[in-house]
Amino acid sequence: MKLLVIEDETDLASSITGYLADYTCETAGTYSQALEKIGLYEYDCILLDIMLPGGDGIRILEEFKRLNRQDGVIIISARNALDDKVKGLKKGADDYIAKPFHLSELAARIHSVIRRKNFSNADLIIQQELSIDLLSKKVTVHGKEIPLTKKELELLLYLMGNKNRVISKSALAEHLSGDIADMLDSHSFVYAHIKNLRKKLTDAGYGNYLKNVYGTGYKWEE
Repeated sequence: MKLLVIEDETDLASSITGYLADYTCETAGTYSQALEKIGLYEYDCILLDIMLPGGDGIRILEEFKRLNRQDGVIIISARNALDDKVKGLKKGADDYIAKPFHLSELAARIHSVIRRKNFSNADLIIQQELSIDLLSKKVTVHGKEIPLTKKELELLLYLMGNKNRVISKSALAEHLSGDIADMLDSHSFVYAHIKNLRKKLTDAGYGNYLKNVYGTGYKWEE
């Protein structure tokens, strides 16, 4: 799962990304950097400070609405006034947490937003013989746990969260590696993760839901 932390306090941004090491995290410290990031990439969840150098974070929410983006958004702000919360939520934010906050609470809210956006508010994802527990991050096939790496689990969740849609190799590369994907010479690491994930699931006896789409990418069929 991929996050964007829009926060100008570098120590806080560093603390957040360090605590959320299970996610692929990118950061933006100014209004213009944030606009550039959301113009280029998609995210499972965005943490948005509404007081930014160069502009108001509320305007970023307005840009999201204009672009019809579906990324989850949690406002993180020192502004704790009721009208700020109401304004942010009316503009399309999914949640609001006031500074200072506990990182464990922030992580729980992120999990809730992603679960609601991608998996219909379920903690347990089941497709026939395959199941994923989002809280424990355990994947089982026919009741047997399958040991997946962090990247393999990210890949599986991304594919299942976009089931029946063709996902390009470029989109997979960007989801797995963040904004450094543009600097990579090839998508060989995507092929490697796909190959390893497919082998582990196939060896366990899953129903071959992961399909190659020739010349385009991959699709997870329901």
